[in-house]
Amino acid sequence: MAQTSDLTATVRERAGKGAAREARRNNLVPAVIYGNKQDPLSIQLPYKETAMAIFGGGFLTNVITIDVDGKKEKVIPRDYQLDPVRDFVMHVDFLRVGRNTVVTVEIPAEFINEEECPGLTRGGVLNVVRHAIEVNCPADSIPDTIVCDLKGLDLGDGLHISAVNLPEGVEPTITDRDFTIATIAAPAGLKEESDDEDGEAEAEAVEAPSED
Repeated sequence: MAQTSDLTATVRERAGKGAAREARRNNLVPAVIYGNKQDPLSIQLPYKETAMAIFGGGFLTNVITIDVDGKKEKVIPRDYQLDPVRDFVMHVDFLRVGRNTVVTVEIPAEFINEEECPGLTRGGVLNVVRHAIEVNCPADSIPDTIVCDLKGLDLGDGLHISAVNLPEGVEPTITDRDFTIATIAAPAGLKEESDDEDGEAEAEAVEAPSED
């Protein structure tokens, strides 16, 4: 499941661009906490700890406990803005996590049992169509990865979402089709050999004398 981490924050007494610029001058990151039928809360976070959390990976799928002046808020990051030139963290949006909070997130696809995939053992290539899968799931039980089993797949086969065992409560956002996550492509040499054989067969058919 998604990791849980902690951050500390203080309330921003004033909102607006001027207050946000002042926070950044003081090496703080302006942020807002919203959702769960409560009023939005403007806060500011220590820059170093916030940047480490963002650039450490998986930030948008981690549940975070923020201590705001002694009151703890359980949240999940929904968005953050970076300075386009310096990659400086400019602002963060957090969503409060309640008992029934459902979020839409992209979860990385993890491929297993490559050694039991006939297509790969025959020299095929794993062609990943979706490196991440967008799903709806409970905010307090976000999976780290979506496990995709390659066992038994041969050359030319595809792995579709219907073949993936999703964790309880996790549903793909695409529901109108059985979309492809990956395929097992034939190696270039085998494909070229097959094309040559097809061409020779066509040539023989053309050159074969008539029996009339």
